[in-house]
Amino acid sequence: MPASYRIAEAAALLGVSDDTVRRWIDSERLPATRGGGPAQVDGAALARVATELHEAPQPGTTRSSSARNRLAGIVTRVVRDTVMAQVEIQAGPFRVVSLMSREAADELGLEVGVRAVATVKATQVSVDVP
Repeated sequence: MPASYRIAEAAALLGVSDDTVRRWIDSERLPATRGGGPAQVDGAALARVATELHEAPQPGTTRSSSARNRLAGIVTRVVRDTVMAQVEIQAGPFRVVSLMSREAADELGLEVGVRAVATVKATQVSVDVP
């Protein structure tokens, strides 16, 4: 049986509001079935829209990188000591935490409210500023 999701579940997976999912259903951007009960969004269609929403930044918007897993978001917390910094980014429904040198955090201007892109490769996370 193919996977399907209620509107609230689809919204949580995409990191958008329930109303946004309803608008996408109404505009036929996101197909849904309404068989007498709550609308159900097809899992494959949801995956397609999720991919469209979270495509990697256009080339040239960040430094060149071989990493392909990029999570664009906003810095929500920065904790600095004399040598290191802990940077937290909220990227849609994902919270990403990166440990880096304080010098790197200072050079990037990482502060709460700054847009940033977490680039994930293997077990290392680097942060680029668009």
